[in-house]
Amino acid sequence: MSVYEAIRQRRDVRAEFTGEIVDDATLWRILEAAHHAPSVGNSQPWDFVVVREPTTLRAFADHVAHKRTAFRETLPPERAAMFEPIKIEGIRESGTGIVVCYDHSRGGPHVLGRATVPETGIYSAVLAIQNLWLAATAEGIGVGWVSFYDPGYLAELIGLPARIRTVAWLCIGPVHEFQHLPDLERFGWRTGRPLAEAIHHETYRG
Repeated sequence: MSVYEAIRQRRDVRAEFTGEIVDDATLWRILEAAHHAPSVGNSQPWDFVVVREPTTLRAFADHVAHKRTAFRETLPPERAAMFEPIKIEGIRESGTGIVVCYDHSRGGPHVLGRATVPETGIYSAVLAIQNLWLAATAEGIGVGWVSFYDPGYLAELIGLPARIRTVAWLCIGPVHEFQHLPDLERFGWRTGRPLAEAIHHETYRG
């Protein structure tokens, strides 16, 4: 699969996991791709916590379900009805979680390229996620990014030191299929916009 094909086929997977566990060799290749991402000052500020213990998966899934309910209650009735059928996670179904973490101290106090834009450290961790996601897609493995959670809860759940912050919980596992359209488009929550609307020449023109 070419990188362009992987980009087009990549989906945020929720309901399509087969329930099988991704094998260790494939998981290693996917994490290796993530570890080859570019990073500010070659600091490689990421760590990957692989979670497969059923009790941990269940605890996190229950926490996310509670956060989903809290979010739904903030929506106006018509949006709440639209949100209801959208599955937001596949934590237990995937059988494997990867918590992508960020360590701002990695690389020491003088990280080349981070002095004036501190966020480049976080950007680096997100680039690792993109590499992981595209590699997983090329392997026929689904990835779902879970963001309905309290970072403090997750940090305690997986025993993170105080200096480490979470960036994402990724559900990862074999899938029945990749959907042709993203879920949020399929369920009418939000559609994408054409590339032409995102391109500006010389200056920003809204």
